[in-house]
Amino acid sequence: MAGLTLIEGGHVVTVDADGTEFPKGYVAIRDNRIVEVGAGAASSQLRDAAAQRYDARGALVTPGLINTHHHLYQWLTRGWAQDSILFDWLVALYPTWARVNAGTVGAGAAGAMATLARSGCTTVGDHHYIFPRGSGDILGAIAYEASEIGVRAHLTRGSMDLGASQGGLPPDFAVETTEEALRASEDAVLHLHDRAPDSMLQIAIAPCSPFSVTTDLLRESAQLARQLDVRLHTHGSETVEEEAFCRERFGMGPTDYLESVGWLGPDVWMAHCVHLDDADIAKFAATGTGVAHCPSSNARLAAGIAPVRSMLDAGVAVGLGVDGAASNEDGTLGSEIRQAALVSRLRDGATAMPGRDALRVATMGGARVLGREKELGSLEPGKLADIVVWDLGSVEHAGIADPVAALTLGSLPTVRTMLVQGREVVTDGRLARTDEESIASRVREAVADLTNV
Repeated sequence: MAGLTLIEGGHVVTVDADGTEFPKGYVAIRDNRIVEVGAGAASSQLRDAAAQRYDARGALVTPGLINTHHHLYQWLTRGWAQDSILFDWLVALYPTWARVNAGTVGAGAAGAMATLARSGCTTVGDHHYIFPRGSGDILGAIAYEASEIGVRAHLTRGSMDLGASQGGLPPDFAVETTEEALRASEDAVLHLHDRAPDSMLQIAIAPCSPFSVTTDLLRESAQLARQLDVRLHTHGSETVEEEAFCRERFGMGPTDYLESVGWLGPDVWMAHCVHLDDADIAKFAATGTGVAHCPSSNARLAAGIAPVRSMLDAGVAVGLGVDGAASNEDGTLGSEIRQAALVSRLRDGATAMPGRDALRVATMGGARVLGREKELGSLEPGKLADIVVWDLGSVEHAGIADPVAALTLGSLPTVRTMLVQGREVVTDGRLARTDEESIASRVREAVADLTNV
């Protein structure tokens, strides 16, 4: 039992299949995996063997939060086009985004992931889809920043090949050719994707959206991903404008269109899915297609409220996403738990999203969406030690009747400790492995480089 780490004395929420909680419990870790979870005090054998012990008294202990959709580079363009719907917002921002490079993206990604980590996010999903010529190794830069901060990364090699001259939304200078996108997607998987069960870096293939990529790119990307045995990601059914675009151009709605090109299945997850009807939800459930729910971004861009309760009741895998910080300037994943609970109630009533359901979406739901439910998403023996200890000792949470409600309905608690792979990443609300002031300085410099033209 040598080399054990022990978290003890906190309210432990396992998010296992039975929703087990221990009002005063412990979690024992050996190397990078959980070996025991239980009620009360740990055994004397565990306590004697523990090389590292964390006092979780007055705290809530949960699995690490899993972010299933983000655009990390957008950290550099927060506060732009504040009162625009999606299409107008994109048009306003594409010219600036088309000037990004590996250096600026790396700085923006560091800022975004630092903020995510401080909000309890242990696994970061990112959808990067704009690759200007001569911009360098953008995905490599993001992967490097993730490793420096210490978070688990699920990156995607996105793409756009449908410029405005072909009827798409992005300007021609912001897109690639179909062949370039496919070749670069394959290269990203071959050079970066780690298939190990405890992988810290995985890659998916992710053409951007129905209004920014050709049918050929969608169809051939699906074929390529399945040849390489990696997952697929895109935006789907985000806005009424996207629905209108698909019906005008393809004669069908987004779900039917994506199905027609091989884009429904257990290896696929879609971002947003605000405008799904009952037939769409049934198709998602039947095929195992997952959803990244982004409540704050959907509200910021006035896209609508996704039918999450209906999806969950149908058996659809739903995880949480922050989305790009240019459409969710807050940039924290922990706060999206509360947002998910509240907006679902606005849509479907007071019982539509209990706080514990929202926490499950943020943890086990995200693990299912990313195909990692065997390793992540709950506190159970054998799972990877991605764990958050939330401090409930502040005035904001003093005396609250339910410690879980402090996280799911209250103000976001400070992260007392966050472990990823059993290693400390956040301590007392601060990054443990890298310097936050340095990251902030790099962000400011990158914003100046990107916007001073």
